[in-house]
Amino acid sequence: METEASVSYKGFRFPAEIISHAVWLYHRFPLSFREVEELLLARGITVSHEAIRRWCDRFGPEYAAALRRCRPQAGDKWHLDEVFIKVNGVRQYLWRAVDQDGNVLDILVQSKQDAKAARRFLAKLMKKQRRVPRVLVTDKCRSYGPAHRELMGSVEHRSHKGLNNRAENSHQPTRQRERAMKGFRSPRGAQKYLSVFSQVSPHFRPRRHLLTATGYRTEMHHRFETWNEITGTTAMPTTA
Repeated sequence: METEASVSYKGFRFPAEIISHAVWLYHRFPLSFREVEELLLARGITVSHEAIRRWCDRFGPEYAAALRRCRPQAGDKWHLDEVFIKVNGVRQYLWRAVDQDGNVLDILVQSKQDAKAARRFLAKLMKKQRRVPRVLVTDKCRSYGPAHRELMGSVEHRSHKGLNNRAENSHQPTRQRERAMKGFRSPRGAQKYLSVFSQVSPHFRPRRHLLTATGYRTEMHHRFETWNEITGTTAMPTTA
């Protein structure tokens, strides 16, 4: 699908190619800001880790929103799941929805796993998608029942742990990132970071086991083209 870059880099000293590359590195791989700084330094680009942090805060949400807009409409079967994460040493719950193709529809960090939290997540999901699914698939968590009856009473609800591997598998990259970051510092920070991560990281993770080597490289080439279009960049330069 064609995209149109709307990101402005006015006021930033470094070229857009360097900024977008740094944001890509941070959200695609389990790297710290200092490690991204080191990788850029190896390419002759001297920039502080604080500048990289500001770039990620400033441009990450814009890139994620652009990726979301350029994707086709989500499927009509939604898989919902929730896992706990550590935020400043306190247990929080990451609620996630994906469609039957594994595309992330939405995420929400909450302190509870009860029916009120489930209703809040479903309401947020419906508002973003502007529709309801044909089928809702969840695990055996009882919190979904009241939320489903109240907000999606006409939608078929399948509640079975074995049916929800799609959503559970979607949590794995987040777990990798959580370990690399040694947990999150605040619920707000976790929500902001994971909202970007859930769009950028899957964009560069095609279902490789279903592709030949040639098909995989072709697909990745197309995905990098999309990334360059939404960030308004071309190839990553080797020097500043």
